[in-house]
Amino acid sequence: MYSIIVLYDMHTTFFARALEDISEKDAHSRLDTRANHIAWITGSLVEGRYEMAAILGNKQQQAAHELFKDHKGIQDDVSYPSLESFKQDWIKISAILKDLLLQITDEKLDTAFEMMPGHTFSIYELITFTTYREASCIGQIALWRRLLNYPAMKYD
Repeated sequence: MYSIIVLYDMHTTFFARALEDISEKDAHSRLDTRANHIAWITGSLVEGRYEMAAILGNKQQQAAHELFKDHKGIQDDVSYPSLESFKQDWIKISAILKDLLLQITDEKLDTAFEMMPGHTFSIYELITFTTYREASCIGQIALWRRLLNYPAMKYD
């Protein structure tokens, strides 16, 4: 779990850096494409951490849970919450989830659960997939920064 925790901490920091100075208008821009905008990607990332925490026993939900529950995709007719709202939920769940990850046992990591009908995963597989997905989504936000003419994301 050590390397996963290192990545977790990196993602926790990179999330804020990727969103730095993005306007609310730009957060909802899709540049005349069908791509997921920054606001949706951000909320989806936050939902992912809350979902993992729920599987590990913490049943809190982000403020925008209804927009993202059950892996709901982007909705064209929805105005997504502010990036500030998502940032606050990210800060809240990140500390809680990190504590849960630091306390997890090998037995718990091996526990299987049904992710969706017909698809069983171990808790460890969920954690590694979520870690990969976080990196991918933060990378998407970093790309959106450049497409929307913002400076590149800073890593230090």
